[in-house]
Amino acid sequence: MTTLRKFLALTILLSLLPACSSGGAKADTAGTASITISGAFALFPLVTVWTEEYEKINPNISFDVQAGGAGKGMTDMLSGAADIAMLSREPRQAELDQGAYLVPVTVDAVVGVFNAGNPHKADVLAHGITPEQAGRIWISGETTTWGQWLGNDAAESINVYTRSDSAGAAEMWALFAGGEAQEELQGTAVNADPGLAEAVRQDPLGVGYNNVGFAYNPVTGEPNEGLAIIPIDLNANGRIDPDEDFYRSRDDLTKAIATHIYPFPPARVLYLVTKGEPTPAVRDFFRWILNDGQAFVAEAGYVALTENRIDEALRLLGEQ
Repeated sequence: MTTLRKFLALTILLSLLPACSSGGAKADTAGTASITISGAFALFPLVTVWTEEYEKINPNISFDVQAGGAGKGMTDMLSGAADIAMLSREPRQAELDQGAYLVPVTVDAVVGVFNAGNPHKADVLAHGITPEQAGRIWISGETTTWGQWLGNDAAESINVYTRSDSAGAAEMWALFAGGEAQEELQGTAVNADPGLAEAVRQDPLGVGYNNVGFAYNPVTGEPNEGLAIIPIDLNANGRIDPDEDFYRSRDDLTKAIATHIYPFPPARVLYLVTKGEPTPAVRDFFRWILNDGQAFVAEAGYVALTENRIDEALRLLGEQ
């Protein structure tokens, strides 16, 4: 749990950290290697755990891991500024054309969030949200008040927040809301996962969306202080039924993701990506993630890959 506590402290400064600027994986004549990783906030907590654990058993390998959003990670990797990109969405065709080589490593999700002090909290938790309602709030802008959303006479405006940086979380939320791209999302644009969470925490009438790792406390497994989770009305009957109510803890939510009760999107597979086939050092790291590294997934608040998906990924890396 020590590593996860360290991560909690790191997230406070994430949006202020500079992006990694070193080039490809460097190895000296003694066989040491330095590997740079850049990209999605969604993967940052788990990759931090993986790299620290891997360094313990491979002291000749060192990592520099920076979160800056999925788009930045892909740009850094394709330009040679990073060896590995953390990707929290499906790749663009242009990225594949430039040699993006994807390895699936885990599964997680994006959740809608609102301020825990919202005067309509009980109604939000009882009513939930459907993809169509999310579309009217974040995409078309047709729904502007809490009363319009919740079906009551509340006249206060919904203060909508979204991501300003190129983010897999934003794309997943757009897809959930019936859109096709992050650019369709309306609202006050805020940089980075921690920034969006903080904006909602500071606004009693605010709504947004976050990766699970930034919506829930990594130590307690409960929603982060000041945030509440917007439940999804899966059967669109206007209320959250008992079998739709799995947001009180991160463990309850990840079980719903693992069993595909929580919808895809906004759940998704997360990838580590290299330009072309990975170098031997990176390939060994990927193989460790798909084998021993999966043991750290649940504790970090993610969903492990299925055995079939792991076997497919290992075959991709040349291991039968």
